[in-house]
Amino acid sequence: MQARIIFLACITLFIAAGCSSFDRDWKQASSQDFNGMEGRWIGRWHSDYNQHNGVLRCLLMKKEDSTYFTRFHAKYKWGLLTISYPYDMDMTITQNGAKYKFTGEADLGKLAGGVYQYDGAGTTNRIDINYRADKDHGTFKLERPEDSE
Repeated sequence: MQARIIFLACITLFIAAGCSSFDRDWKQASSQDFNGMEGRWIGRWHSDYNQHNGVLRCLLMKKEDSTYFTRFHAKYKWGLLTISYPYDMDMTITQNGAKYKFTGEADLGKLAGGVYQYDGAGTTNRIDINYRADKDHGTFKLERPEDSE
């Protein structure tokens, strides 16, 4: 029992550290100028598998060519708890005129559902991404945030 409490405390601290890092970077990005798809995005995620959903924030930063470092910060309700889940991944984003295409893959670990694959499309004002894993599938709907968010 004591080992389980220590394990849960460690996981909570790990997630809290990731959240505070994301929040700091989110606020800092509000004062930066970005090109194309880079910058801050906010919206919602929705699981078509189990109907879970929640707020989703995203930071996109271009690394090179069509590779973007992508940081997601998802929230969802589990009973009375609100759980935050930050994770990072590289996405390939290609441009065709005013439209962009997204593809990527991330291993979120066994407890979070394993390997997720992402594909979607967007413009500089809206992103729609589909995700799928062995036991989950759904959508991300993102837009540019208001300045105060």
